[in-house]
Amino acid sequence: MWKSVTAAALAVALVGTGAEVLSNQAATVQAADAAATVAKAASVYVAPIDRAEFLAGAKFDFRVELNDLSSDPGAVSITINGKEAADVFGKPYVKTSTDTSKEFTIRDVAFSVPGVYTVAVKAGSLTKTVKYTVNAADAGGAKAKNVILFIGDGMAFSSVTMARILSQGLTEGKYNGLLEMDKFDQRAVVTTSGMDSLVTDSANSASAYNTGHKSAVNGLGIYPDNTESSLDDPKVETLAEMLKRSRGMSVGIVSTSEIEDATPAAVVSHTRRRSDKPEIAEMLYKLQPEVILGGGSAYFLPQSTPGSKRKDDKDLIGDFEKSGYTFADSATSLKAAPSEKKLLGLFHPSDMNVYYDRSTGNKDALKSFTDQPNLWDMTQKAIDVLSQNENGFFLMVEGASIDKQLHTVDWERSTYDAIEMDKAIGIARKFAEKNGDTLIVVTADHSHSASIAGTYWEGDGKSGREAIRTYEASQFPNYVDANKDGFPDNPDVSRKLAVVFGAAPDYYEDYKFNKVPTAPAIDSDGVYVANPAALLNPDDPDKDRFLRTGTVNPTTDSQEVHTADDVPLMAYGPGSEYFQGTLDNTQVFFGMVNSLGLNLTGAKVDTKKWVNLRDFANLLGGTVKKNSTTNKVSITLNGRTVVLNLTSGQASTNNKIIKLEFKTDTDGEVLVTSSSLLAALG
Repeated sequence: MWKSVTAAALAVALVGTGAEVLSNQAATVQAADAAATVAKAASVYVAPIDRAEFLAGAKFDFRVELNDLSSDPGAVSITINGKEAADVFGKPYVKTSTDTSKEFTIRDVAFSVPGVYTVAVKAGSLTKTVKYTVNAADAGGAKAKNVILFIGDGMAFSSVTMARILSQGLTEGKYNGLLEMDKFDQRAVVTTSGMDSLVTDSANSASAYNTGHKSAVNGLGIYPDNTESSLDDPKVETLAEMLKRSRGMSVGIVSTSEIEDATPAAVVSHTRRRSDKPEIAEMLYKLQPEVILGGGSAYFLPQSTPGSKRKDDKDLIGDFEKSGYTFADSATSLKAAPSEKKLLGLFHPSDMNVYYDRSTGNKDALKSFTDQPNLWDMTQKAIDVLSQNENGFFLMVEGASIDKQLHTVDWERSTYDAIEMDKAIGIARKFAEKNGDTLIVVTADHSHSASIAGTYWEGDGKSGREAIRTYEASQFPNYVDANKDGFPDNPDVSRKLAVVFGAAPDYYEDYKFNKVPTAPAIDSDGVYVANPAALLNPDDPDKDRFLRTGTVNPTTDSQEVHTADDVPLMAYGPGSEYFQGTLDNTQVFFGMVNSLGLNLTGAKVDTKKWVNLRDFANLLGGTVKKNSTTNKVSITLNGRTVVLNLTSGQASTNNKIIKLEFKTDTDGEVLVTSSSLLAALG
């Protein structure tokens, strides 16, 4: 068993990993200090928030807060569709208060019946109304037995393009091949903002994919509350939790980051603070996914072990082994691990090293961790273990350092990791093609500001900005893949991609590949300045020709930052039709739920194929009119008119009752079964 990580090795391993930094913390503290000097108006906060959507039967915590009170507001009324919330949920409130607040909490509740629910809060002059939509999963069509979700952390559209260029190349403007993710059935775009900010971090965006709910920056599987504790905020159930309790499905989590990091943690976690990594490791043990593969062993080791980051003597690796898990600490031991047992693999005390350094045996970067597996081998092993369960499985695979290396403006290492994830997608697709029962979804949690401006070439003696070739001067890059493994043999070629960053600190860019991952900016008396160590020649007297002036706050941001741009989504397999057009990130959760036909309530499943009445009638050349006064809808086609009485639920033609199947959805749209409408219209 690997528990002998030294403190020195751990310290070295943590240098230059490009870990995601939320560098607005100082600004946030300053803003909070300034706001504290201004008296806040009393307000009502309801969690879940307005326009939240739920899968019927999914568990959550309900909470109402009256905040910044200057006096007792008096009697408090909290109703849901006109009934007392405590009666609706069948549980009493847990009531708490401070000098300036009152809280009403009911934990572990669910809406079992689909529909629209209106929450109304009244406390003296304070009022708040929020609306929820509760959905049943679509039971029609072919259903998936398994779901594999790939998250390319920070994988913007430009990251996909970079990976395709470096992996496949172009000839006279046409790509010589496509990535695995390029070949999928469906494509969509995903919006990524959180409930509290335009630009998201990985925690609340990954949480949206796993719960169907928005969260706040740093939040995982929760809505934020007004308490100091990060572990008592209102929870929302994750898809993994739903699948384990309702179907007995297996769950797998694979990442090249610390397994407690935001994206993998979102599969199981409930915390307001993504930095609660020791607690997140314990949450992993509580749910016990059948496969856990990644870095982050420092949070599994008791504090007595050199290199541990725990503050107690819990030995989580030992606990997992006692629970029947095989433990692997290297590529060699992962390969030897049996597929018939649950599997815990931790291959680095911190984030795993990036693919380029792992694949080239770059000891300057790897230090003593020279036997780490690649992402596609981890994915294959996870599938081998998870597919033993006849009830199916849910697997989340993250290409973590696509993001982490963009933060350090090291787009080459980021792109190699994007190609590595694409290889893992190919492994998953082979499994899906063979079995025909697996949905694969590929997306990103947020975007970055990297963009391809052209190519960089010093062949005429120019360098720096003058060597960036645009438009007709941007001749195609000359990366070579002689061994046909899908990766460039060398990232340093004579004509490279010219990648520019729109949201970064001051940094040096000489378009020479860094020997090891290197921070783009360093602290100089409280201001982040460009790091000369990023240059091939840090002592170059003319180095300012490589200086890129930043666009972010030099007192708070030391790295390139996330952006609010939409991100790509690709889907393949049964249920892929649920992923089309422009989707909010919470809708990705419901797409997966619909592909599985997940029923948490035991209610009778409606397998009829419903279509939108207006769209279907228009397609046939007919017209649809609604009379809001009488609550009736008339359909006219080929001279025949059918009237639907939405109040009585009856259909008629020439004042005679006829059989026609129709209903309204949560948006008030009328749905019909196409066969019954065609029969009614003759």
